Amino acid sequence: MTELLRRKNVDLLVEQFWRKGYLTLSRKFGTYLPEPTSVGGFEVDVVARQKNKYAIGLTITNDDLNNQSLLLNKINHLATRHTRNGNYPVMLFIGVKEENFKEVKLLIDQFEEDIRKNIKLFQITERQAISKKRTAERFQPLFS
Repeated sequence: MTELLRRKNVDLLVEQFWRKGYLTLSRKFGTYLPEPTSVGGFEVDVVARQKNKYAIGLTITNDDLNNQSLLLNKINHLATRHTRNGNYPVMLFIGVKEENFKEVKLLIDQFEEDIRKNIKLFQITERQAISKKRTAERFQPLFS
């Protein structure tokens, strides 16, 4: 059950990358893409790129929030990464469930300003299916 929930969270995080214009290079639980390698000993969920800019994606669960010192070290390490070629900063996308968003936001506010610039925090929520048909339109005849 938890693996299914983690898979859904990674899928929703990948959608956030797509909205920002990033191309996914590797991701966890993917069918066609390889799994990302660990960065500095920490597991990441998504690695993406947009032209010369790279980004790392990470989903935070309730279990991660229980060990806050490890989480702070992980976020600090991943947010301070730079590319090999141009020494450009690598963005860190963090996906969090709605109920944990404020707690993670407070953790991120503890970092220095230059580290916070490299972090994008997103709420991971499922979109509700929107029905385009109205009930009034269904009962009107097409031809009279």
